[in-house]
Amino acid sequence: MRHRKAGRKLNRDSDHRKALRRNLTADLFAHGEIVTTEAKARMIRPVAERVITIAKRGLAKGDIAAVNARRLAAGKIFRFRTIEEDYEYVEIDVLAKLFNEIAPKYADRPGGYTRMIKLPPRSGDNAKMAMVQLVEGEIEAGE
Repeated sequence: MRHRKAGRKLNRDSDHRKALRRNLTADLFAHGEIVTTEAKARMIRPVAERVITIAKRGLAKGDIAAVNARRLAAGKIFRFRTIEEDYEYVEIDVLAKLFNEIAPKYADRPGGYTRMIKLPPRSGDNAKMAMVQLVEGEIEAGE
């Protein structure tokens, strides 16, 4: 019985789950949104929220706190991603993007940095699909 056991196993061993979580979170920060299965989306949302909060804490404090925040965030995501941009492959530093672009955008936001939108099922195997995306930095009236 799995009473009071947090997290999802996703039919993977622990190393594979950890790598999947780090990859998907880094892809979310690199692209701003990702389309994946609903179970994986539910798994990475809290991780992405925590990493953004860690990055925000690193911005507000001094040098030692910033270094500590960078190390904590680097342990939860893979640092480099290769993305296609204008028909060329470009390697970006996800950690730098997190601290330089994403965290300052959410400096005044108390939480809720991501949203999950359910999509129609995948045609091949009828798996439930979802899109996870970073919300805009400002708190809107509808939210």
